[in-house]
Amino acid sequence: MNTLGPGRHVMYKVLLVAHWDWVLYNFRLPLARALREAGYNVVFTCPPGPYIRWLQGAGFAWIPWRVERRGMNPVRELAAVWRLAKIYRAERPDLVHHFTMKPIIYGTLAAHSPATLRAPTRPGWDKSDGRRPCIINTLSGLGFLFSDQRLARMLRVVLLPALRYCLRSRDAWTVVLNPEDELACVRLGLCDVERLTTMRSHMGVDVSAFCPDGRSGKAERPHVAIVLMACRLLWDKGVAEFVEAARLLRRAGLATEFWLAGAPDPGNPRCIPQKVVEEWAREGVIRWLGHREDMPELLRQADIAVLPSYHEGLPRFLLEAAATGLPLVATDIPGCRPIVKDGENGFLVPARDAAALAASVARLVCDPLLRGRMGKASRELAEREFAESVVLEQWVNLYQRVLARDSVPA
Repeated sequence: MNTLGPGRHVMYKVLLVAHWDWVLYNFRLPLARALREAGYNVVFTCPPGPYIRWLQGAGFAWIPWRVERRGMNPVRELAAVWRLAKIYRAERPDLVHHFTMKPIIYGTLAAHSPATLRAPTRPGWDKSDGRRPCIINTLSGLGFLFSDQRLARMLRVVLLPALRYCLRSRDAWTVVLNPEDELACVRLGLCDVERLTTMRSHMGVDVSAFCPDGRSGKAERPHVAIVLMACRLLWDKGVAEFVEAARLLRRAGLATEFWLAGAPDPGNPRCIPQKVVEEWAREGVIRWLGHREDMPELLRQADIAVLPSYHEGLPRFLLEAAATGLPLVATDIPGCRPIVKDGENGFLVPARDAAALAASVARLVCDPLLRGRMGKASRELAEREFAESVVLEQWVNLYQRVLARDSVPA
């Protein structure tokens, strides 16, 4: 339970809001469990999907919110905001936490709607004083928005003013996942510096589940280096560069296997068609594993982890690979730099540069001692800075600070 003054206790109600159930299941479930253990009443809010049963199976309530991931019709999008405002009015949450761009903008507008004003139930409040929920908005990464792609340039015209309005709200806190996104928010005046926080991760990594012990497969193929990439199959993740690097090393005669884990995401405009991935697999340049739920075991089979993404907030795959004790090769972008220390636990390479990616992978393939040294450094970094228990404690502390500022002592 949480305390509001001597002898006063209240259970805060929190809504975790996303426009895709996959996001909540893959990145928010540990946070929800940590908040529940701290005494919060946590409710998930998102559209229906296959992962809802897993959220409910973990003991959490779920409220359906009808919104389209890629919808652009103004009437339907305004209707989605109105539906979310109705949810907020009915549920009367103390805090709403929005993830990804649509929920951030729509959720903040919904929270500001007159329909969400609620009679307060916390000790010490004047019951005639309507209150709106506190807001936490998490920006997972600003890379795409500031890229030179045509869609990004078009979106900036609309999104930057909308973000300024939403993030500068007096009852909103903004969370980013790397220092460079924090600097971008300040430079662009997107939010109040006093309510801007940088977290090391969405949830950290379970260093007991992701560990280098008992790495299967090594004795069976000691002469072949397994290079693993796991991600949603989007062009912006650098999958094409991964495939081209595999071709280059294959031509060079290096004993490697490039494994690609992940599934296409048809809801994303940058999705790689499945037939393209299948053609790469038929060519023999990669081994496509599809979606995998056994990431700890899969990572223990790999020798090198690769992520040549164009933009990231803070990639979970690299955290899990680091905890498993793998050397890392990733692009030199804000989201990867906190995890990949160039020359210490891996290498940073330019984005969209398959030749540089192949060269760094080749260096690790040809030097097992270097792989071992960098893998050990990865594990130490994960334990020291990104352990799940440490990161989740930081999140719970943030919730406590945000709610404390909005509470009125008796």
